[in-house]
Amino acid sequence: MIPGSVKAGVVGRYGEAWKLRVAAPADRGKANDATLQLLSQTLGVAASDVRLVAGHATQDKTVEVAGLTAAEAERRLAG
Repeated sequence: MIPGSVKAGVVGRYGEAWKLRVAAPADRGKANDATLQLLSQTLGVAASDVRLVAGHATQDKTVEVAGLTAAEAERRLAG
């Protein structure tokens, strides 16, 4: 995740992970919230279904998405 970007969005694959850009600054969790919102919108799930489980203070995040298989999440992120 890259905070403070001009345009938010899914950039593409970055090794085994996905690279995301968010416009929010890395300040008091704003970038984390923007990341979860971006994933919710991109994946087409409720905001409450996306949860940050690791990486609260780093650019590398681990999220959990309820109601989607890993394969379906991959397909939606790639689309």
